Order: sequence, then structure tokens, then C-alpha cells
Amino acid sequence: MVPEGCPVSINLNLKIMAWFFEKKSEIKKEEIKTLVEKSAKECLNRLCNNPKKVLLLPPDITRAHSGAGWITELFYRFFSSMADVYVMPTLGQHVPHTEEQNKWMFGSIPEEKILKHNWLTDGKRLGVIPAEYVSQITEGKADWEIPISINKILFEGNWDIIINIGHVVPHEVLGFANHNKNYFIGLGGKETICASHMAAAIYGIENNLGSLVTPLRHCFNKAENEFLNKLPNVYVQLVMAYNENGKLVHTGYYCGDDTDTYLLAAKQSMKENITIVPPLKKVVAYMQGDEFFSTWVANKAIYRTRKALADGGELIILAPGLKRFGEQDEVDAIIRKYGYVGTEKVLELWKQNEILQDLTHATAHLIHGSSEGRFKITYAPGHLSKEEIESVNFSYLDYGKAIEMYNPEKLHNGFNVLPNGEEIYFISTPSAGLWTTKDKI
Repeated sequence: MVPEGCPVSINLNLKIMAWFFEKKSEIKKEEIKTLVEKSAKECLNRLCNNPKKVLLLPPDITRAHSGAGWITELFYRFFSSMADVYVMPTLGQHVPHTEEQNKWMFGSIPEEKILKHNWLTDGKRLGVIPAEYVSQITEGKADWEIPISINKILFEGNWDIIINIGHVVPHEVLGFANHNKNYFIGLGGKETICASHMAAAIYGIENNLGSLVTPLRHCFNKAENEFLNKLPNVYVQLVMAYNENGKLVHTGYYCGDDTDTYLLAAKQSMKENITIVPPLKKVVAYMQGDEFFSTWVANKAIYRTRKALADGGELIILAPGLKRFGEQDEVDAIIRKYGYVGTEKVLELWKQNEILQDLTHATAHLIHGSSEGRFKITYAPGHLSKEEIESVNFSYLDYGKAIEMYNPEKLHNGFNVLPNGEEIYFISTPSAGLWTTKDKI
């Protein structure tokens, strides 16, 4: 939708699908720079040819490996010569970046141009997805309405162009991450985040993972059509995969303002980011110390491997940056109090405790982070103690000993046979994919 005061040239050759896309075995950084410039020029042509204010919406630091930080910096450089440009990382309920983290992720973008989303105070309610619709789409598993509350700056900032930048990859709540998730979760208010996470958890994490359009994605698509259709918005969707040298590289770049932009990227991600394996007895996953500081995000190692782990198997998570459980103090306290004790027990606790009823995104997280007793989860944290790890129902392995046994620098992705004859399956970046057995795909 074009804002008033921003005339554009009219293109009568209307396209149904994305504005454009690039898909190949590896898209080099210089090629990405060219695609970013093309995207920016398309924005001038399609949204506003004389923008005064531009908003860039990248993911938070836990998606930094996608290159979204330096891509955001490229967009900033393009538009800052002609407009007032701001950046708002789509934090969801995550902790805001420090100035040091912003510099690491976004390079030369001035700190004063980087806005902070506060999920507790910044939401503006736009409407609701009715309980009847939610119940129908979740097959009766969730029977409550989902309020739609999003950061008010989207509607009060007089933006001429909004560019939503993100990494499409299998996801535990929405099947695949990104697209309008960045609005409804990344910039969502408390009521949206809580109601939607619980609905997805009740529907079942293993039912969501790797599905193109989950029930919650249906709800968000409906909400976008009804409540965001006047925003001057475009999506830049990135797809990544491992090359023959085991390096994570860009393989897809999709630019457009519609659902097809997401679907094209998600279909590519489905082919490239879902790995079919036999039931795995022991998986070792490495969660980078400069991105993952809490089990709230480091548990992606659990989410992305749970469909691959054999009954009675073990997942060992190497987490050198792990300092806490929840991103916020109140969520950290909830995890410490109740632990990852399985769906049945969590739902029982949910019905009895007001705090779990109020912060239902935390309740959903407790469900997602449990193996349901099917396999063993062992954490090797850089900072948390043995007592802390075991108190939330995980097993503990000393990080120093873990690195001696499973040194990420000496392992390659996939099956490895250790000097002692033990076979493990190593994953260097669990957040970049999904591993599953054929029968669970």
C-alpha cells in the first residue's frame, strides 16, 4: 500500500508472486550487495520514490549468523542519503541488544538510530483473531482468541518504506520462521506473544516443525490481511544451507510484499534445511557463545533435533555462552521454579498457577523444552552450575570436559567416530535447520 504523498510509477504488468528472487547453490556476498540495491530501488519504484522516513526490521542477535546484520547496514547506507532511517530489531520478548552487540551486528549504523522494542509497554491492540477461528484451525486444541497487539511505532512513525529482513528456516512455533512472524512475534505485545505461543504449544511442537503453513501461521496471515494491509511493507527473505565445505552460505534471496514471497522461500528451506537421518542415539549440538546466552534460545538445539533422536537417545548441548534460563527475570524465575517437566505436568501446573496463566509464553516454553521423557538432554554450559542445570530437569556435563570429548573445531557436521570408538552426530548450528527421521517428516 502506497502512503499519501509518495507517488510511484504505475506498473501495469502486475505479478502475482514475489517482486523477484535469486536461488542458487551459493550466493556470494557481492551478489547479495547487488540484490539489496535492487530491492531498495524496487521499494522506490513500488512504495515511495521520495521517502522521508524508512524503517528497517532485522531479526535479533540470535539470527546474526544469517548475515541480516550487514544486510541491514547495506539498506541503511542506501536510504540514509535521502531519508531519515531507523532500525528496530524484532526482539519479541528477548533482551534488547547492548550498544556493543549492535555494533557487532549492524556495523556503522549509529546507536541513536537503533530503536528498542519493549513487548510489555509498546504494543497497540489492532483487533483479535476470534476464538472460533483459532479453535477451528487448531482442530479444537486451542479455544481462545488471539489478540493482535504490535509495536505502536509502526502506525505512528509516518513511515514511507518498511523493510522486513529475515532468515527463513524451520521453526518450532510457526513451522518456518520469518515473514509476518517478525511483526506478530518480533514486534508483538505481551497479549499476542502469550496467546499465540500457547496455542502453538498446545497444537504440538512436532506438528509445527517444518510445516509450510501451521495453524498459527494461518492466524497471522489472517491478521496481516486485516490489520497490516496499509503498511508500506516489503519482505526480504534469506535462505541458507551448508556448502560442500560445511560452511553455512546464502542460497536464496526473496523480495516481495505478499505471502508468496514467504512460501517460495519456505519451500526452498524445506528442501535445503531439513535433513533426513536414521534415529540418532547421540547428538552433540554447538550453540555459539556470542549468540546464545539463555536456554530460552539455546533450547533450539532441542527443538530442531527432537524428531531425529531415538527413544532412549541423548542430546548433548555445548553452550559456552549460557548464563541464565529465561531472557527476562520473571521468566528465568518461572523456569527455575517449575523446570522442563513435560506437557502433561506443565498443563496441570498451568491450570493451578496465576503466573503461568499470565505469562503463557513461558508456559509454552516449558512444554517445548521437554523431551517428554523420550530422550536425555544434557547441557554443558559455560556459566551455569551443575545444581542449576539439574534443578530444571536437564543433565549436566562440565563444559571443559565436554570440549575435550567433543571439540567443535575437530568435528564435522554429521556422523563422527571418536578416538574411543564412540559414534556421534554433530550439528554446528542447530538453529539453521531441522533434523528428522523419515517417518516424522
